[in-house]
Formats: sequence, structure tokens, C-alpha cells
Amino acid sequence: MTELIFLGIGVGAIAGFFGIGGGGILIPILLFLGFEIKEAIGISIVQMVFSSIYGSYLNYKKGTLDIIMITTIGIGGFVGALLSGDITANFSDKALEIIFLSFMFFSLLKMFFKTKENRVQKDVNKITLFVIGFIIGIISMTIGVGGGLLLIPILVGFLHVELKKAISAGLFFVVFSSVSGLISHSLSRHIDFESGIIIGFASLFGVYFGIIFKDKIDSELQKKLLIGFYFLIIIYLINRIFINA
Repeated sequence: MTELIFLGIGVGAIAGFFGIGGGGILIPILLFLGFEIKEAIGISIVQMVFSSIYGSYLNYKKGTLDIIMITTIGIGGFVGALLSGDITANFSDKALEIIFLSFMFFSLLKMFFKTKENRVQKDVNKITLFVIGFIIGIISMTIGVGGGLLLIPILVGFLHVELKKAISAGLFFVVFSSVSGLISHSLSRHIDFESGIIIGFASLFGVYFGIIFKDKIDSELQKKLLIGFYFLIIIYLINRIFINA
């Protein structure tokens, strides 16, 4: 139990610092600790419910959360995530790990491309926003990540949303996708609630301090740290999937 508490604090701090749900961090660590991929996905979803709700509350207090726009995307994500439990059940453990590895490659790749900011934000109809959320909801909850790292580059790169607002929107999206994913994966019996709740509660402390630290550090250093962290995760997953299989 002690190791789960420290794990939750650490994952929460990293999630708050980098503005993500935490699944991309937590799942590789759980795999390293001996959990199976479907167990790790379930625990990750529980943790994201805690961290995304609290983190969104903090972002709302800071005035960086556009609730009207992201709610439409979030509803789409909620509907899409409802399908994730059945989809996960139909994939083998190795297939899920490969899909997760692909997600991490995408996340790393997008960190190397600078997106132009200070453009006028596009007005997009609600159907398009719903479809965006629906697709991200399916993909993200199938592999146990919140979807923020998929949504943020879309908001910034295609809809020209200001970066800080996009990061806040990404975390708020995780509220919808993770709650829906929790329902779906619970029905599929993929969730270790005891471990998930312990990590989730502990992550609240980490999220608080991660957000405080985020506001005090240079953004370029923050980006370099995230890239380095992703490299470590990808190297571990490649070794796990293809070398020590």
C-alpha cells in the first residue's frame, strides 16, 4: 500500500506539471511493478478520474478553462469511451501494449513540432467537435490514457486555441472520458478498485504541487524534461514487447 501512495503522489505531480491525465506515466510503471496491461489500464482510469477533476477545478480557478467549447468535445468523448471496455476485452495483452507504444510515439513526435500560436481561434460547429471527442474517447480509454495528449495538438494546431487554454481543455476532457471509461471497464471487470482509489487519492496531493511547480519553471526546460521522460518510457516498452517477450 505504501508504494501505491508514493506512486500516486509522483504520478499526480508529473500529471499536474505536464498538464496530462497521467495514464501515459502510470501504465508503464504498473507494468514494471508486475501488473498485467488490462489491470494497469483499469487502475489508470480510476486515477485519472481523481486527477482530472481536481486539476480542472484548479485550472478553472486560474481562468484558463473554456467550459462551453470543451463540454461538446467532452460529451463526444464520454460516448466514445463507453465502447472502450468491450474493445479492450477483444485485444490481447501484447496488442494493447503495441497500441500504447504507438500512442507514446505520437505523443513524443508532436513534442518536436512547434505550433504557431496567436492566431484567431476557429469557430467549429458542435457536430465536428462531438466527432473529435468521440474518436479520441474510443482510442484513449481503450489503452487507458485520458486523451489530453491527443486533443491538445488538435486544438492548438487545427483550431488555433491558445496553448494554456488547450492544456486546460485537455485535462477537462479527461473528466468525461475517464468517468465513461470507468463505467465501461467496470462492466468488463478490468478494474482493481482498491489499488486505483489509493493511487487516485494520493495523486491529488501530487497534482496540486505539480501545477504550482509548472508555473515556476521555464517552458523550454519543461518540454525537454517531458521529451526525456517519453524516451525512457518508449525504450522500456520496446524492451518489454520485442526484446524480453
